[in-house]
Amino acid sequence: MAAGNGIVVVFDFDKTIIDVDSDNWVVDGLGATHEFDRLLTTMPWNTAIDTMMGELHARGRTLHDVADVLRAAPLDPRVVAAIRACHALGCDLRILSDANRFFIDAVLDHHGLRGYFSEVTTNTSRVDAVGRLRIAPYHDFHAAPHGCCLGTCPPNMCKGQALDRIRATSAAAAGSKTLRFIYLGDGRGDYCPSLRLGREDLVMPRKGFPVWDLICEDPALLQAELHPWSDGAEMEETLLRLVARVLIEEESKLPRPLPLDCNLELLPAAVQDGLPMPAPLRISH
Repeated sequence: MAAGNGIVVVFDFDKTIIDVDSDNWVVDGLGATHEFDRLLTTMPWNTAIDTMMGELHARGRTLHDVADVLRAAPLDPRVVAAIRACHALGCDLRILSDANRFFIDAVLDHHGLRGYFSEVTTNTSRVDAVGRLRIAPYHDFHAAPHGCCLGTCPPNMCKGQALDRIRATSAAAAGSKTLRFIYLGDGRGDYCPSLRLGREDLVMPRKGFPVWDLICEDPALLQAELHPWSDGAEMEETLLRLVARVLIEEESKLPRPLPLDCNLELLPAAVQDGLPMPAPLRISH
């Protein structure tokens, strides 16, 4: 899908859309925290969560049980409002996550959000012949490493490479239209894609989380504008202000600027008030 307004918004899922890590939320909710922690001492995270799904199935836990736990995962209403507003304004919304498709779909379906996203890039999942959930890595690191040398990407997924693919396919679909990317994330795995954004793009790291700490170590490595957020309310206000700012900037580049789309009226009053939008944050050591 090409972004109708030229803006592609890419969300991480865990601790960005929902306010928890979905793997831990499921494991804790089904009373298997100790077993999961034990597995993590012997295998990579992605392998451990797949193995844990097998252990839970052996205990008689069903897919319905897993989905029930996920439906209770905390999702700030302001995040929901931001997603809906961005979609209404014509943004192309994507998810790029190291969770898995079953967990993500369970949450999105419960909140009526699946249709707002044109693509979900994540670890694959399937239900096998005996009804057990299988989770496979996005990148099959058992066959070959993904090759990213940054050191912050897990073996099963380099989000930087995944974002490069998203950018390439989005550009192909957009033709001659200029695209601007906004990336939101919280974890170490979100650092690599943040570094691959260009000068016309914007990155929204969650303040106080690993990606923020990594960016603060050497902010000069980042080309994209930096706009941190801390909670759902700050995410909504910052994201919608940035979308509105980009729309104004792109409109002004036209040979004969047209009136701004009336869809801007869909923005909350707090966002409409005080345009133009925030300048990028500068980090000093």
